[in-house]
Amino acid sequence: MKDVMIVTGAGQIGMAIARRMGYNKKIVIGDCKKAHAEKISRVMQEAGFDTVALEMDLSSRNSIQGMITKAQTYGNIAMLINAAGVSPSQAPIDTILHVDLYGTAVLLEEIGKVIKPGGVGVTISSQSGYRMPALTAEEDELLACTPTEQLLTLDILQPQNIRDTLHAYQMAKRCNVKRVMAEAVKWGEKGARINSISPGIVVTPLAMDEFRGPRGDFYKNMFQNCPARRPGTADEVANVAELLLSEKGSWITGSDFLIDGGATASYFYGPLKPAT
Repeated sequence: MKDVMIVTGAGQIGMAIARRMGYNKKIVIGDCKKAHAEKISRVMQEAGFDTVALEMDLSSRNSIQGMITKAQTYGNIAMLINAAGVSPSQAPIDTILHVDLYGTAVLLEEIGKVIKPGGVGVTISSQSGYRMPALTAEEDELLACTPTEQLLTLDILQPQNIRDTLHAYQMAKRCNVKRVMAEAVKWGEKGARINSISPGIVVTPLAMDEFRGPRGDFYKNMFQNCPARRPGTADEVANVAELLLSEKGSWITGSDFLIDGGATASYFYGPLKPAT
């Protein structure tokens, strides 16, 4: 029996992190499209990793629980990498809220029930959560602490209060960060840690959908006017995840790390600042 790493979302970011931290572990890769999970699993197997691919729907508690039950047949769950999600150009508002917001909350809750002492997790959020005006303290607490099955009934998440798919995505990512803070308290009772990373635009297939979507020009302008003058790579996200998932990050939990080449800084205080 080995320690088990669960990776949700069979994409470039999840795989980059798994390759850094997945040696000597059983890596269970879950994705809504099993073919995607099998593709990533095969690539990693050919590099010497011990992987298995599963179909997993992040918007379904039953599906998440099924993945966890299967993972436990291989050993104790020691590590979570949640890189699953949909983007504003890929899905309607309802899907974004069910997958990115509700699904992430359920996953963190369910993994928190079974994570081994000393275990650790990281979930991938987004710079988008930083672009909204600040929520009230009450709204933040509701996103952090509302029971998962009641999350989507919150007033701030009702259709009349969500402007478009980008706003839904921003709300989901703000919720991810707040949920990580609240779950860190619960995980800490088991001696485990959980953090989040909020990347800017990273070159992945999901990002390519955004480049080709209605906000493509917005992203090109972002690259030209952010301090880094370029998008990021999955391995640069993995650099931060490696710290958070290793003993070097043993005092870090309940935190979010914004890594976006300075785009958010430029949005508030530089040439990307919206005209008033």
